[in-house]
Amino acid sequence: MESTKITIQANIAAPIGKVWAYWTEPAHITRWNFATDDWQCPSAENDLRPGGKYMARMEAKDGSFGFDFEAIYDRVLDGQELAYTMPDGRQVTTRFDAQDNTTQVTTTFDAENQNPVEMQQAGWQAILNNFKTYTETN
Repeated sequence: MESTKITIQANIAAPIGKVWAYWTEPAHITRWNFATDDWQCPSAENDLRPGGKYMARMEAKDGSFGFDFEAIYDRVLDGQELAYTMPDGRQVTTRFDAQDNTTQVTTTFDAENQNPVEMQQAGWQAILNNFKTYTETN
């Protein structure tokens, strides 16, 4: 059975070099990688190469829940594209496209089958929107 693909997108008012750095450097990832203000990302690791591991710790600020988001990179095109596979086999691709003084960030991911597609899209979009705000204000 082929999985459902979900696409999210944001236009970031920053040059592609800054967007790439803020997306890939753990010191920045921990500042934006959550969907709502009652969550946090206390730690992140990013071995940015094919076969390298990405890990971000996601936790509710009240300590009630947390999990490690992990993936292994399949493709890394510096400043252009990242593709990785999560432990359950779902795949994610994020493209970075320069447009004048802005950068279009587009992520396409395989939906999981526990939650409605709309909920997954909204959650991932909220994280991307948080990234946009963080990048544009720092």
